[in-house]
Amino acid sequence: MKRLLIVWHSRTGAARAMAGAAADAAAAEDGIEVVSKPAEQATADDLLGADGYLFAAPENLAALSGEMKAFLDRAYYPVLERLNGRPYAAMIAAGSDGSGAARQLARIATGWRLRPVAEPVVVCTHAQSPEAILAPKRLSEADLAPCRELGAALAAGLAMGVF
Repeated sequence: MKRLLIVWHSRTGAARAMAGAAADAAAAEDGIEVVSKPAEQATADDLLGADGYLFAAPENLAALSGEMKAFLDRAYYPVLERLNGRPYAAMIAAGSDGSGAARQLARIATGWRLRPVAEPVVVCTHAQSPEAILAPKRLSEADLAPCRELGAALAAGLAMGVF
C-alpha cells in the first residue's frame, strides 16, 4: 500500500478545508493510505514514511505561513538526500495570487529533489483588509473542486506506480 502524506497549516480554515477535500478524494483510491497532519505535528519521520506528498498552506505576506515554514525547516536536514524523486504537489490559500508561497515551496522541494507532478492549486479568497484576512474562511464547492481533483490524481498516480 502506498502512503500519501498531506501536511497542512491553517489559521482561518481555508487551507485546512483544501487539505480535507484532497484527503477525502485521495482516500477513495484503492491501495492508498492517506495521512493528514497539521504542520506543527508533522515530522521528518512522517516524510520518510510516505511515498508522496501534498502540502497545503496559506500565503502570508507573499510567503508560506510561518508554521508551514517551521515544519519544513525542522525536517529539511534530517530528510535531505532521502526523498529524492518522490512526487509532490501543493495547494495555496491566498488573498491575492499565491505565487510567492508556491515559489518558496518549490525551491524547498527542489532542494529535497522532490518531483512536482502538478501545478500548484491556488484558491484566492480575495481577502485584502485586516478584518477579511483574519476572518474564518468558508470555501465554496467550486473552490474545493480542484483540491479534490489534485488529491485524487496524486493518489491514482501513486497507486498505479506512475509516480
